[in-house]
Amino acid sequence: MFYEYEIDYDTQNSYEKGLSEAFWQFLVVPEENDTQELTYWHFENDLGERNSVSVNGLGFTTVQVRSKKEIDHIEFNAHFKLVKKEINPFDFELPLDPAEDFETLRNLDFRIDHEPFLRNTRLTHLPEQYASIYVFDEKISLFENLQALNQWVFNKIFFKPGVTDVHTPMEEIIEKRHGVCQDFTHLFCAIAKKNGVPARYVSGYLHQGSGFFGDSQMHAWVEAFVPNAGWIGFDPTNNLLANHNHIKVCHGKDYTDCAPLKGVVYTLGKNETKYTVLVKAAQQQQQQ
Repeated sequence: MFYEYEIDYDTQNSYEKGLSEAFWQFLVVPEENDTQELTYWHFENDLGERNSVSVNGLGFTTVQVRSKKEIDHIEFNAHFKLVKKEINPFDFELPLDPAEDFETLRNLDFRIDHEPFLRNTRLTHLPEQYASIYVFDEKISLFENLQALNQWVFNKIFFKPGVTDVHTPMEEIIEKRHGVCQDFTHLFCAIAKKNGVPARYVSGYLHQGSGFFGDSQMHAWVEAFVPNAGWIGFDPTNNLLANHNHIKVCHGKDYTDCAPLKGVVYTLGKNETKYTVLVKAAQQQQQQ
């Protein structure tokens, strides 16, 4: 089965005292991989500034816009069309002996190969007082442990926008137990890595027509590495495995690698940014 989606991404930036020069970089273009094909995309702004497109150090498409005009606002609009392939996230064999996966996790060569996604970052560091907040059970498979962690994080945090931001420390997320998808994702990554499992932060879009929790901007979930299966997507915000409703843009060590908008602006006043994202499902096609 194939699913067609259209995505509209809009951001309005306003500057209280205007600006004389600015540079914006967007990481919002869906990637192309084995499960999704980008068939069309367009990016523009209302002031007619030119775009440049490049690939960042992690291999994902970025769009840059530079302006040297005296302006007090600018609006960016992007439109994407893509086809998603339905996949079965359970389509692999569990080891007969659960110890096999845990032995692999402790193997030095494995840890070296996956070091970037085992490394603690400021946003995925589990403070020492919470080191044993969730410990894997080696009597069951690694995949089953990750499924249980997915549900545990889902139950631990209550989805509530506006109480955290991208700089909220892990201690606050654990203690206050309220947040949005990036907080669920950072907590899952922190615990997975504490238990020796490579985990990476994924940024993308979520088709919310099925009633899933998600932000009005972009969604975040986790990809964890399971030996003999590869990278598997877990969405702790919704307690499910990533599926055709999850449209990936990029992955990284944490939100910092995946921020949809970065930039430098030269202004003396305050600035405000408003985002809207709309994901629409089109027709479904039977696989040929």
